[in-house]
Amino acid sequence: MKSLNETVTATPPSGIRRFFDIAAQMDDVISLSVGEPDFVTPWRIREAGIYAIEHGFTAYTSNSGLPKLIQAISEYLHSRYQVYYEKDQILITVGVSEGLDLALRAILNTGDEVIYAEPCYVSYAPGIRFAGGVAVPVHTHGDDGFRIHPKDIEAAVTPKTKALLLCYPNNPTGATQNREDLQRIVDIAVKHDLYIISDEIYDRLTYIGKHTCLSSLNGAADRTILLNGFSKAYAMTGWRVAYACAPKPIAENMLKIHQYTMLCAPHMVQLAALEAILKAGNDVEEMVADYDHRRRLFVRGLNEIGMGCIEPKGAFYAFPSIRHTGLTSEQFASKLLLEERVAVVPGNAFGASGEGYVRCCYATALSQLEEALERMERFMQKIQMERKSTNVSSEALKI
Repeated sequence: MKSLNETVTATPPSGIRRFFDIAAQMDDVISLSVGEPDFVTPWRIREAGIYAIEHGFTAYTSNSGLPKLIQAISEYLHSRYQVYYEKDQILITVGVSEGLDLALRAILNTGDEVIYAEPCYVSYAPGIRFAGGVAVPVHTHGDDGFRIHPKDIEAAVTPKTKALLLCYPNNPTGATQNREDLQRIVDIAVKHDLYIISDEIYDRLTYIGKHTCLSSLNGAADRTILLNGFSKAYAMTGWRVAYACAPKPIAENMLKIHQYTMLCAPHMVQLAALEAILKAGNDVEEMVADYDHRRRLFVRGLNEIGMGCIEPKGAFYAFPSIRHTGLTSEQFASKLLLEERVAVVPGNAFGASGEGYVRCCYATALSQLEEALERMERFMQKIQMERKSTNVSSEALKI
């Protein structure tokens, strides 16, 4: 048989799903692997979806989405971040993942380079390659809070650079970026005439300081594709509904691809999203307050058991270091799962900069987090004892 697509064939499966799938086949596992809230979607949102199905809202919508949902998103962004998008600049997508795919395919030609910060969400580099682009990582470091420096971005720019891809609050590190640095990054994009794709799916899950919507910065609106959605803040991961906002020429290209591939997001799901954005603000605030409590407890616990962890300022992930254990992130995650039944994601799943770390999602029940910390402490003690034993044996051999 003839060969398959070389780019797809050479791309490894998602490191997140691999550990999740292994854990799903085991008993008594505490899973901190998948970034999914343990909250059920708020009742008012579920009820809106049920009502939509019961009353026959099961047909296609327009390709771009329900006009009243688009209008609500426009008003929400203007009210919250003082950015304004017209209706033909907003597209309802099947999750931010589709929005990212559409954005990359809408702007990239074969060989165009996209600069992004690592560690990053697992789909960024593959998505760039699937669209024919070249993924160019800029490495960030735990010692610096996983902050991306504008000077490092500019140093990575070449004549082939087409776009920057940013995600704040960040998955997997929980890092945020201050407004001043983001403005400097926009200034670099203006200077070199680059597009910016800003993945802001965790905007509402910001615990320290205020989230900066990239499109609100000087010079950003005309070159930025803003991606956001309902999965995380509204506990609607399985509903698969999001939105992309972009300058009209880019939005038109994205809509073309969407028309020929996805057609539209499900009608009843869009109506549930409308209910969410209009009436579920208090539900979001309650969930975020709960995440914040878990965040502080879990990160403190990680540091106490010897898994040094910077304070995540957003999202719902902790990214502790395991470099001092002598294990790779793959080895650590595998042994922890097999020996103590705690599932985490090895840091190298998020790029080379993630090696030496593991990602733990703390969007799970407090009792489960406390039990996970006890198991992880037991595991760290075992590693310490094994290392001491190995060192003693090595000294004995020298004698």
